[in-house]
Amino acid sequence: MVGQGVLRECLAAADVTAVVSVVRSPTGARHPKLRELAVPDLARLDTVAGELQGCTACFYCIGVSSFGMAPGEYERVTYDLTLAVARIVVQLNPGLTLIYVSGAGTDSTEHGRSRWARVKGRTENALLALPCRAYMFRPAGIRPVDGVVSKTALYRAFYWIMTPLLPLLGPILPGYLTTTRQMGHAMLEVARHGARKPVLDTAEINAL
Repeated sequence: MVGQGVLRECLAAADVTAVVSVVRSPTGARHPKLRELAVPDLARLDTVAGELQGCTACFYCIGVSSFGMAPGEYERVTYDLTLAVARIVVQLNPGLTLIYVSGAGTDSTEHGRSRWARVKGRTENALLALPCRAYMFRPAGIRPVDGVVSKTALYRAFYWIMTPLLPLLGPILPGYLTTTRQMGHAMLEVARHGARKPVLDTAEINAL
């Protein structure tokens, strides 16, 4: 959902001249600014390295829920794949701004009781150590707007049930709920101007 949201904002922004979207399977999206690269195995991003040079910002929006996943597989997707992609993109683009969509509750100490939070924290810490401007976005709840749809059936069902209620909760819970539009807008703002701190929670995302 976040990837769809930030793509929409990038294509609408006058100061964004080109967007390279890396996906595992073609989406059918078409736009004069957009170049879509279908890479079934994102761990082999080196196969399209030449297409990734010249980028000024990278929005990493891939993520999975740990629910029902084997610990090793969750770590492979959340940590190993993220770092493999980030290292290639940063190496190809010195001075790049990297924005990683993490999540509320992430454990920066890497020693807490929750395994998923430790893995997320380890991922964040490794990204922050890369030679680039890195920022971690930690949203809690995200409401899809502007036609954005989750690819996860369980999430789609949840959003369908909660559709009448979620717009009312946003103003009441600004520290816990954002939208795909606000996420995309905030990610672009940080790419343009940076942020005062490397880790941003929901309230800080909404304030941008």
